[in-house]
Order: sequence, then structure tokens, then C-alpha cells
Amino acid sequence: MSKNPTAAMLVIGDEILSGRTRDSNMHHLAQELTKMGIDFCEARFVRDEAEDIIGNVMALSDAYDHVFTSGGIGPTHDDITADCIARAFRRHIDVRDDARELLEAHYARSGAEVTEARLRMARIPDGARLIENPVSVAPGFTVENVHVMAGVPSVFEAMVASVLPTLTGGQPLLSQSLRIQRGEGEIAGPLRKLAEEYPDLSIGSYPFQQNGAYGANIVIRGQDGALVGAAMAKLSDMFPE
Repeated sequence: MSKNPTAAMLVIGDEILSGRTRDSNMHHLAQELTKMGIDFCEARFVRDEAEDIIGNVMALSDAYDHVFTSGGIGPTHDDITADCIARAFRRHIDVRDDARELLEAHYARSGAEVTEARLRMARIPDGARLIENPVSVAPGFTVENVHVMAGVPSVFEAMVASVLPTLTGGQPLLSQSLRIQRGEGEIAGPLRKLAEEYPDLSIGSYPFQQNGAYGANIVIRGQDGALVGAAMAKLSDMFPE
């Protein structure tokens, strides 16, 4: 069985780390990558500091097949992601004609002026491929294996939908779950043995407490549906209702 492609995410922005804004983009990306059979391996959160962004982009780009960034490509002075990506890959960056034309056409339709601030969103590193933005037009871009996207969730999700069809996926992750009305201390030993018997599967235990009783939802994940089913059948035999 071939190994799936790997991916990581870099979430950029002081507003995320300060708690002013709640990140939902990582959750969305994880769901979409799982459907494609791309293994989402790591996520990092960084502030709007150039050296932090550059260092993390370079490290993740070296470690994984794909890197997705969110945040910092808008029109304001603290939107520095595009410049940081250019520096990370040692590329010149400036307003690019194709990106500018997209913005000019968009603002002409709405009767708004193409200001210098708005033109910042057309600054693209040399050689980058544009990522379509059907929501608000200003594009994202891809440099090597790094896909640079907006932080606004509706725009981020639209950009993910634009990029993913261009990527090669692997075998999607399949899962089955079983709700067990016993505490984790009681089921830990049998679960460990089951995990040892099925090393190619991921077996997770997620405890809950309801009406004073303890229990856990057991989730078995893997790429081989038959193997997942066999492990789940064995788990059901271990803990009959």
C-alpha cells in the first residue's frame, strides 16, 4: 500500500493567538484533506512577525508534501504573509498584472476605487500560481509546495476548493465508532491489546460522562475498510451491550 501524501498548516495572525478570533480553518482543512487521502500531520500558529512566519514556512515546506497557510494576505500594513513567502523562497515580489486585472475588474463592477491598499492584494511572488477566489476575487497563490490563502473562513474554504482538485490524493481514511458504557480505566487494557493486534489502524478513546455514568466513544480509523470492520467486530465482542 502506497504511503499517502502529507500536509501541514500554518495559521498566521495576532488575532488568533490573542483569542479575538476563533480559528475554524484548520478544522475545515482537516476534513477536506481526509476525504482526499492526504494525511494532515501538523498545524502551527504564529503571530504577525516576519521571522516567525519565514522560519515556520521553510521548516514545514521541507518536512511535508503540502503546506497550507491562512491569514495575512489582505490590504493592511500588517498583512505581511506574501512578502514573507517571497523571502522564504528568495523570490522577487511586486504587483502582478494578472492579479491586478482581477481586482480592477472586480472593483469596476462594484464602482469602488482601486486604492494603493487594495493593490497590495495583487502583490504576488515571481513564478507563483494564482489560487482562484470566487468569494472576494483577491487571489491566493502557490509557491512550490506552499499554498497561501486568506484567513476569512468563507474565502479560505473557497480557496481550498480551488486548490484540492489540482493535488494528488491517496487512500481516504475510513472510520467506525462504538459507544461503550464503561470507564476508560476498565477498557484501557483490552484496547491496548486490540491496538497491538492491528498496528496499521488508529484506535482512539474519547471519554464522556452522562447522568453520573462514565463511558467512552471508541473510534477505529484506517485505510483498509475490511481491516477496520474486523477490528470493530472484535471490539464489539469484547464489550457486548
